[in-house]
Amino acid sequence: MTAGTTGRAPTQPRGRSALRRLVPVDADTFARDHWGRTPLLTRVDDLPGGILDLFGEGSVDELVSRRGLRAPFLRVARNGRTLGDREFTQGGGVGATVGDQVSDDKLLRLFADGSTIVLQGLHRTWGPLIDFTQQLAEELGHPVQANAYVTPSQNTGFSDHYDVHDVFVVQMGGEKRWRLHPPVHTAPLRDEPWTDHRAEVEEAAQHPPEHEFTLHPGDVLYLPRGWVHSATALGGVSTHLTLGIHVWTRRHVADELVSIALATASRDERVRASLDVTPSGFDRTALAPDVEIVREALVQAMREIEPGDVVDALEVRASGAQRPSPISPLAQVAAAEALTPDTGLRLRPHVAARLVQDSDGSVTLHSRIAHVAVEPHDVGTLVALIDDGVLRADMVGIELARALMLAGLLVVAED
Repeated sequence: MTAGTTGRAPTQPRGRSALRRLVPVDADTFARDHWGRTPLLTRVDDLPGGILDLFGEGSVDELVSRRGLRAPFLRVARNGRTLGDREFTQGGGVGATVGDQVSDDKLLRLFADGSTIVLQGLHRTWGPLIDFTQQLAEELGHPVQANAYVTPSQNTGFSDHYDVHDVFVVQMGGEKRWRLHPPVHTAPLRDEPWTDHRAEVEEAAQHPPEHEFTLHPGDVLYLPRGWVHSATALGGVSTHLTLGIHVWTRRHVADELVSIALATASRDERVRASLDVTPSGFDRTALAPDVEIVREALVQAMREIEPGDVVDALEVRASGAQRPSPISPLAQVAAAEALTPDTGLRLRPHVAARLVQDSDGSVTLHSRIAHVAVEPHDVGTLVALIDDGVLRADMVGIELARALMLAGLLVVAED
């Protein structure tokens, strides 16, 4: 391992592949033929094992009536308009003195009157989807979120629009008619919402759709960002999941390149120099030489950036974009206290652990939850754990194992 490199190995899927539950082709074929390019409709009969166990109408009722959800974990839409939070929330009552808990009574009236219920952030609130989205994010290498849309019969929750992230739409219950139009703005970035191109979207919606079909329970639609779409529930309540893939793009690479170049150029005292006194304000002609000095410094800094430096910067950004797998604090402390030499241990899933060697030769374990200095004699142990290994506590060292467990990095391996 050389200075600045990482020792992170891809996490292998535990059990069934999450991506394989959504598409009928292998990952390489999906990446080559569809990823970021074209929609892919998959019928339930073409998917091994199905996906309906992840969520359902019973899940919706439990979340809105028994989990004490607060805005913005839920929103409500009607005829293309998103309702204000006060229209579906109220105070929590004795012992829960908050004013914006979801009201099941208000939701009952709104839903009966034709409003769509949108459950947001299910990758943080519903157990099966927490596990599934984390595995899918590992396999794709891009962050994943999960929302659910519950639409009454013959209603359209949102008018024609496009998303700024790729989505997998999973029909969980009922039926929904979808209409797709090609992008009016290709590969939109996060700060380029469809409302910036409202006129073009509305114009596209006036033409016959390029694709039109009905999703039935268990069907899956992959839709790249930018594709204009709308959907209408048919013949009863429709519930579908939207798995949003917040793709990393070359714009993110550009952001890191510019950030590194700016930090490098700022070490040049010419760049740090004060501009001349200008009582009448900035003058284009007078400032031109200063612009050229800065431009030259930035271009030179850009040329000197190593690709590995950009990769490291993106790794840091990616570490903060997802959370590690859930951990039970009480059970984890008890397990650490009960540790024996024969206890099998592994890295906590989705912790994004990697070893980084600094220029002085020291090694640090980087992860989503902590940076830990690693003693030279422990490097081999950490490499084995990162490579998806299971080690006995005595192989790790009881004291180190207990410390890493209490830091949330190691967990007891499942049998």
